[in-house]
Amino acid sequence: MGRKFVIASLLAVSLHATSLQAEESGSSLMERGAKLFLEGILKEVEPTVKDLQGMIDEMEPALKDFVERMGPALETLLEDVEDFSAYHPPEVLPNGDIILRKKALNEQAEPSNPDDQVDL
Repeated sequence: MGRKFVIASLLAVSLHATSLQAEESGSSLMERGAKLFLEGILKEVEPTVKDLQGMIDEMEPALKDFVERMGPALETLLEDVEDFSAYHPPEVLPNGDIILRKKALNEQAEPSNPDDQVDL
């Protein structure tokens, strides 16, 4: 019982002090609480963001190499395939080849506006 009373008293005193400080600084208790909450979240997230930045720095050379090698092939693919919704998801064959199977006409979605007119 004594420990609960001490904790409750400390909580009441700290809330009262925070309230007085908030009133003196011109911000409400809710504003001050929100600010403290967000500062706490930022402190918790900061190490993760630093780790993520390190991972990005490590991956950057590999990503640049990927773009240099695959960029032209992807550009050609985008030029050749007019509508990706007309194809099934890519399949990887046992030999490693990747194929795109075109859907049959009855599998393809009907255009919402067959006259190719824009509804305004």
